[in-house]
Amino acid sequence: MSLRTSFTETFGVEHPVVQGGMQWVGRAELVAAVAEAGGLGFLTALTQPTPEALAAEIARTRELTDRPFGVNLTILPSIDPPLYDEYRRVIVESGVPVVETAGSNPEPHLPLFHEHGVKVLHKCTSVRHAVKAERIGVDGVSIDGFECAGHPGEDDVPGLVLIPAATARLRIPVVASGGFADGRGLAAALALGAGGVNMGTRFLCTREAPIHDRIKQAIVDGDERGTELVFRTLRNTARVARNAVSTEVVRILDDGGSFDDVRDLVAGTRGRRVFEEGDPDAGIWTVGQCQGLIHDIPAVGELIPRIVAEAEAVLGRLSGLLPISA
Repeated sequence: MSLRTSFTETFGVEHPVVQGGMQWVGRAELVAAVAEAGGLGFLTALTQPTPEALAAEIARTRELTDRPFGVNLTILPSIDPPLYDEYRRVIVESGVPVVETAGSNPEPHLPLFHEHGVKVLHKCTSVRHAVKAERIGVDGVSIDGFECAGHPGEDDVPGLVLIPAATARLRIPVVASGGFADGRGLAAALALGAGGVNMGTRFLCTREAPIHDRIKQAIVDGDERGTELVFRTLRNTARVARNAVSTEVVRILDDGGSFDDVRDLVAGTRGRRVFEEGDPDAGIWTVGQCQGLIHDIPAVGELIPRIVAEAEAVLGRLSGLLPISA
């Protein structure tokens, strides 16, 4: 069975389950497995060092699945920005049907995507940003609650409030993100008005995720308290795993330090080493509070049907609480 929602109808997928873009993780094997299981997976464009490498990764994904998948394009202000025009061109020329945008305003990127029939799902951390995203023409939004891995914004609003606040204001499909790891969460998201869920941490703990087994096991062994909020004093909050590096970063910044004082500690190359070498203390790496709900490392093809079946069971059980009308 499958749950039909505004999200599945708009974005052309079987199940209302999204594997969002994750730096170093959104690669062909994982994305293809999500697609084969009926979900919507996203390759991470900026994981690939060049637009040509992204084209090759899209082609590699197509060798593994003939079902739809997307590409995440994170738009960040930078002194030396990535070649966004060329990454966009690759996405369009490769016939990718969906783009997940994140970071800065996606408006400059929309005309080319929509001209070529590419649907855009934009990640937001607040209702006001989601409303603006709808106004400029995105096809759907993914709304990140405070529980999420990575950047939850600066408002500290958890999903239980943020999701219904957003769905009450929007007409386009909304995907709930942050804190979701099982069918109970999917059922709750649907009850709050969302059309599906976006999961990152849960997909880290799958057989196809291209990270070291020791990191997957660290997530299984962790609990909901095992994260740290870094960069709070810099107004660029990020939720990461609590380890020797993240606690030191928090200490330095809380003592009045600047970004330059922690630059070497938070270098992306160190985070990549975590995933590649399996040392959870090698650097900063993102994980969400939902790690407290993760207890196994299944194949994606087992995980997605299980989540959908759990959600259907929860919704069926709740419907049984309603009185039978005469």
